[in-house]
Amino acid sequence: MDKRDKRNTTVKENISMTIDKSEPFIKGRKKKHYGPCEIEFLPSVDNLVEPADYSNFTQFLLKYILNEGHLIGNGFFEPLFAGHQSLREREETYYAKNQSLHCGFVDGPEGYPSSGFDLDEHDRAYMATCRVVVSSCIFGGSDYLRRPTKSRIGSYSKKNVCFIMFLDELTLTTLSSEGHVPDENGSIGLWRIVVVKNLPYKDMRRAGKVPKLLAHRLFPSALYSIWLDSKLRLHADPMLIIEYFLWRKKAEYAISVHYDRTCVWEEVLQNKRLNKCARRIFHRACPYTNV
Repeated sequence: MDKRDKRNTTVKENISMTIDKSEPFIKGRKKKHYGPCEIEFLPSVDNLVEPADYSNFTQFLLKYILNEGHLIGNGFFEPLFAGHQSLREREETYYAKNQSLHCGFVDGPEGYPSSGFDLDEHDRAYMATCRVVVSSCIFGGSDYLRRPTKSRIGSYSKKNVCFIMFLDELTLTTLSSEGHVPDENGSIGLWRIVVVKNLPYKDMRRAGKVPKLLAHRLFPSALYSIWLDSKLRLHADPMLIIEYFLWRKKAEYAISVHYDRTCVWEEVLQNKRLNKCARRIFHRACPYTNV
């Protein structure tokens, strides 16, 4: 059993434990078992028609801060991937209005090193052409590569949907040693491999949030994007997923319901139990909770 097997086994043993407020956390609690959800996808992508623009969405323009200068009164300056925003600036970003905001990929003044998440220019150019995207990532050699099931993906999606897998150099080396070597087009199966250099965070979980939450920055022309956790395998055509969860329901955004927890504070407690982050960070992020 290698390191990834041990780590995944530990997570699987704990991930489905429910929280009982009346008793402390008990290791070895019996796991729950969950079956797949029944989803009534269309039989094929033939004759799919994208609906007209929905009228119930607020329209506004966002611009992103790409560079920062030296902070006034600060003798030492270090470029940060997320930038140096104040609490007031952060509060303002929650409002749906025209504005310029920090949203990652913020570099310092000329002559300073990159703040991180560096991509090859050829990959950037390709990603800028994507209109529909399925993306995932593996950093730190922490997981196995799971390829989409080709037999479930239609010819239209294979031709028109971008399947992007972000890897760091360590993971690419690990996968190559296991026989997953990119072909002459830089792909492994349907996945186009995009190598990320200079990850902005040492914590691989935190670095993985960049492609997960900032797809709109990485794929500026995309109308639709689907994020796939690296522990999942895509078994359905992405266009059928978009039709079912967005077009059919007239929704702008879809996210799966957690199979075990529905309270965000329970999720905080579970993450603390699994040691997914330093305790001091939990207390700083959640000062009003007794966790």
